[in-house]
Amino acid sequence: MIRYIIKRLLYMIPTLFGMSLIAFLIIQLPPGDYLTSMIASMTQSGQNVDPAQIALLRRIYGFDDPIYVQYWKWITGIVTRGDFGHSFEWNRPVSELIWDRMGATLSLSIASLLFVWAVSIPIGIYSAVRRHSISDHVFTFFGFLGLAIPNFILALTLMYVSYRFLGQSVGGLYSPEYTGAPMSWGKLLDLLAHLWIPVIVIGTAGTAKLIRILRANLTDELHKPYVVTARAKGLPEHKVILKYPVRIALNPVVSAIGWVLPELVSGITITAIVLNLPTAGPLLLRALISQDMYLAGSFILLMGVLTLVGMLISDILLALLDPRIRFR
Repeated sequence: MIRYIIKRLLYMIPTLFGMSLIAFLIIQLPPGDYLTSMIASMTQSGQNVDPAQIALLRRIYGFDDPIYVQYWKWITGIVTRGDFGHSFEWNRPVSELIWDRMGATLSLSIASLLFVWAVSIPIGIYSAVRRHSISDHVFTFFGFLGLAIPNFILALTLMYVSYRFLGQSVGGLYSPEYTGAPMSWGKLLDLLAHLWIPVIVIGTAGTAKLIRILRANLTDELHKPYVVTARAKGLPEHKVILKYPVRIALNPVVSAIGWVLPELVSGITITAIVLNLPTAGPLLLRALISQDMYLAGSFILLMGVLTLVGMLISDILLALLDPRIRFR
């Protein structure tokens, strides 16, 4: 196992290099650059554009350099100094902007992931064991309902319910009096009071999908010979179900970590915009629209890193969970 992990870590180095190159080229594909977008915005608002000032900014920002020179400056800064570049729109280091948003993004996404697992695993097991019962049909109905309702519609509905019937301020993760205040018990409790809406909205679709997957896999496992043999030997029913079939049926839950980690950055963008959440998704969208190449490229590279880390974690957990999987 240790040898496998070391090999995977070594393979990640050229993969990350390729991802960084692809990410930078993707940002360069649209015509123009950040200054082009800024000039268009200034022209639409009726402001005068000074060609001499634009030429000076192009030299300062390095837009006149060839693409490979811009990429080399960016990647060497990341590798040697941990410098992801400078955001043109925000006029701040990219690393500061990323880490400012990652705290809220991680807390929200991890809470949503725990919510998905806490709800979907028990319901999936129950639906597989009590297949075609009334409870199973009820859970199936709500599962399809969760898949069908768009996240932003559910977010608007819960915001109305929270404001109308609970008297709670909506939008953001804190009440106005706690915004910008140092962390305290009062602010933590206020965060928990606001966290339930985005957690339910983000976790609903994932919960519905995971229930269906777990139910189908466990149903298939419950009819295999080793389960029949365990029952014939007189093992209690809860041991027959939980000891082996559930472990094997949980493989999709564990393997999903590979795509869950990138979702921490980009997967909740629409929900974050509707709920006015200070997460990374809206910042990435704004960077792509304004062609802020260093900020957008760093976010795309971060998603690639999270994908590789998630795949490595899921492979290791699968080997520990399923005795049939071995890395030799």
